[in-house]
Amino acid sequence: MTTRGIDGFGLLCEKFESQGVATRLYHPDQIPPARLLEINPAGWGKAAETAQLQQWRWCGVWAEDLEAGLTVNACLEHQGIYLILRTHLPDGQNSLPSQAPHYWAADRPERNIQDMFGIRFEDHPDPKRWVRHQAWPEDVYPLRRDFPVAGRQTEPTPPDSTYPFLKAHGASVYEIPVGPVHAGIIEPGHFRFQAIGETVLHLEERLGYVHKGVEKIAEGRDPSSLARLAGRVSGDTTVGHAWAACLAMERAAGIEAPPRAAFLRGILAERERVINHLWDLGALCNDVGFAFGYYQFGRLRELWVRENQACFGHRLLMDRIVPGGVACDLTPDTAKRMRQAIVALRKELDELITILDGNSSLEDRFLGAGFLSPELASALGAVGFVGRASGQSFDVRKDVPYPPYQQLKVRVPMEDQGDVSSRFWVRHKELRACLRLLEQMLDGMPAGELVAPWLIPDADSEGFAAVEGWRGEILCFVRFGTDNTIGRYWPRDPSVINWPALEKLTLGNIVPDFPVCNKSVNASYSGHDL
Repeated sequence: MTTRGIDGFGLLCEKFESQGVATRLYHPDQIPPARLLEINPAGWGKAAETAQLQQWRWCGVWAEDLEAGLTVNACLEHQGIYLILRTHLPDGQNSLPSQAPHYWAADRPERNIQDMFGIRFEDHPDPKRWVRHQAWPEDVYPLRRDFPVAGRQTEPTPPDSTYPFLKAHGASVYEIPVGPVHAGIIEPGHFRFQAIGETVLHLEERLGYVHKGVEKIAEGRDPSSLARLAGRVSGDTTVGHAWAACLAMERAAGIEAPPRAAFLRGILAERERVINHLWDLGALCNDVGFAFGYYQFGRLRELWVRENQACFGHRLLMDRIVPGGVACDLTPDTAKRMRQAIVALRKELDELITILDGNSSLEDRFLGAGFLSPELASALGAVGFVGRASGQSFDVRKDVPYPPYQQLKVRVPMEDQGDVSSRFWVRHKELRACLRLLEQMLDGMPAGELVAPWLIPDADSEGFAAVEGWRGEILCFVRFGTDNTIGRYWPRDPSVINWPALEKLTLGNIVPDFPVCNKSVNASYSGHDL
């Protein structure tokens, strides 16, 4: 393997070559837009250490059980370049050096692979199980090829009462268990607090209660069926995940959605961003008892989801993105209606934000709460509005643009105070930026087809995609099997990266501020619990 260059990728390859950890640099067209490097299994941890020193961001890890044996892939990003590190485990070997000592974000995903594939990560700082929840024996691995889709469990799953949470010590320290069942309609997740008085000393999350077997039930589906499944990974991000899955499949098949379809996908994605940011702004107000803001933002969101129904046939825009393009179109009348709605929303926001900005009680609850420093956000790899509220500027639409964003002026708002207030105002600024993007796309909408003809990919064709969902960067990997069916589907919701940030930013806050800290992150349980 030989490569030279002055960019970050070239420097990293030179380091790998000198250390003997990389054995092969694949052709750039192997899995666009990512680059692919094969790593010696023994050098898996060293590769992460080197990449971390070169300031590459760790994005995700997934494994595959192929006929030739187990394969593990890790995704990194630096200066808009995605790099996939790949290693193959020899027959009989089921262990690999951990990357978690060098990247905090690798902690839980590696533990998930341990539970699902039986690959043990050596020197992992916290090797206890993560997703199993007693639903299958320790020596059974659901993502291995020999595991049936229906599973083998015949008896009810026993309670997961022995999970080894960190124990509280000291006469003044007490423990607060919260969940997994909550007082509202949100999905289940467990939070274990240690506190003195009202001050949180430690928070540990336990997730995985809504594990759905998404990766397993994706196997054997055709592209249209996978697109529908992807749209249900996290229901509030149906556009983002469906777009990522379709883009990955299209790249594996060697096709590209028509220009009009790309613009329509962009409109769908920005409308999804609008309705979720409106909902979050209202929910943040609600969590500090400011009912006026909650009602007003909720009202504005409802107007937009009704318009989604009228213009695209679904309130949440589910199943509008399909392989090769879209299953909807805009007429001149609906485009005019959308422009009028943008003007109306902008006017209402002007009035509403003036009221909120002048409310001292709201400011008192938001300012300084849930602080996440830029340094810690960078170390955690925080993405989306969580990262951008702490000085992290990365946005796939701008840094690794895909159609139609190469043709648009993408503005990425940022804050650097890192508290609940910053995460509130970043959402508001992103909302304004969405409206400008929608206007650009409505003004520049090209004519043409809505769906490109599908080409059946060869067996083992791979596709990778990164899409900027409303929570942040969504990643997707697809490998085709035979006869146009899916062999492997791996989606990574931004919540996988941002959930650990909640643990860190809660420390030092008072227990009553946890709800607003949690809502300011608003990570998805479903997007995490595949």
